[in-house]
Amino acid sequence: MPKFAYVALAPDGAQARGVQEAPTLAAARMALVHKRLRVTAIEPKTSWTQIELTPSRIRPADLMHLSRQLSAFLRAGIPILDAIQVLGEESDRAAVRRVLAGVGTDLRSGATLADALDRHPHDFPDWYRGILRSAELTGRLDEVLEQLSTYIEKDVEARRKIVSAVIYPSVVFVMSIFTVVVLSVFVLPKFEDLFASLDVELPLTTRILLGTSRFLGHWWWVFAGGFALLALTGFGASRTQPGRLLWHRVLLRLPVVGDTVRYALVERFTRLLASMVDAGVSLPRSMEVAIGSLRNLVFRRALLDVRERMLRGEGLAGPIAATRLFPGVAAQMIRVGEDTGTLDTQLAVAAKFYEKELDYKISKATALIEPVVIIVMGGIVGFVAVALVSAMYGIFGANSLS
Repeated sequence: MPKFAYVALAPDGAQARGVQEAPTLAAARMALVHKRLRVTAIEPKTSWTQIELTPSRIRPADLMHLSRQLSAFLRAGIPILDAIQVLGEESDRAAVRRVLAGVGTDLRSGATLADALDRHPHDFPDWYRGILRSAELTGRLDEVLEQLSTYIEKDVEARRKIVSAVIYPSVVFVMSIFTVVVLSVFVLPKFEDLFASLDVELPLTTRILLGTSRFLGHWWWVFAGGFALLALTGFGASRTQPGRLLWHRVLLRLPVVGDTVRYALVERFTRLLASMVDAGVSLPRSMEVAIGSLRNLVFRRALLDVRERMLRGEGLAGPIAATRLFPGVAAQMIRVGEDTGTLDTQLAVAAKFYEKELDYKISKATALIEPVVIIVMGGIVGFVAVALVSAMYGIFGANSLS
């Protein structure tokens, strides 16, 4: 039966700690009430076999569910402190329970929700806390939490689509490398000894194959060392500002992949900016937070310049179009929003449009990458098969003539 660790106050005011066995958390709380204990904290007691292997931070998916559930509680008229306590107790992830317990403690001490979340910057992004701070001032906390949940859901879906699109080509590529290594190290040397013992002239394809296998077998450590050095150099460069900037520029210029990355960044920027403007956050602050949410340094530098030009009175659409990073449709939508006073609406429309375009780009990239990887792998295996079969036919032909 599950066990729950608790901290409670006894009837005489003394603090009591212990473990209560019960089928559910609610049942454990009720059992403690029957013992005349006033529960101040209770959470599932985790054994060593139940230790979570996931990072001890609130994931985007957790934040999505938490925002939606908190919005539902607030709309039902439940006080925010009670909602935070219930969500923390009922969560099945230790990270969520830990963070919400700290948030609840801060709320009891008189802090606002935004101030309480500020103490957990690694769990709640800056843009999330900024939107909630404005929502608290305008009294639209439940509505804004629902909007945030929808935004995070879209962001999580986009990430999942990108990951799922690269899984299959990556697996095929790894299997191709594995196949080449197995053939070169274990299979082809056996055939080389067999052909050498027969003392016959081998076809050109077979000689090329055996020579390549012999070369890889003798100098494999050079390739392994070169690959490791390249990986370490790339990792070291990615930790520096110039290295990351160079990589991000190359990424945006890659065929097919570059357009997919560009559309993903545009969709994220417009959707987050729309959410913040709609929540009542000032446009300069919204721009600052939305830019900070982007990881691509090329986009970040260009948009920081856009923000400076906007503050100088040049507007938003013109400087964005001048970056040449945004498609023309996005700049036109933003210009319409500026001219009609419906910037948040036009940004949301642009985000929805580029969400669909991103789906198309991901499907297109997958459709192009998969055949290329399969053709390369098929070419390698086919060349090996042709080389070996042609050698066998040559041997059989020589034996029949003799």
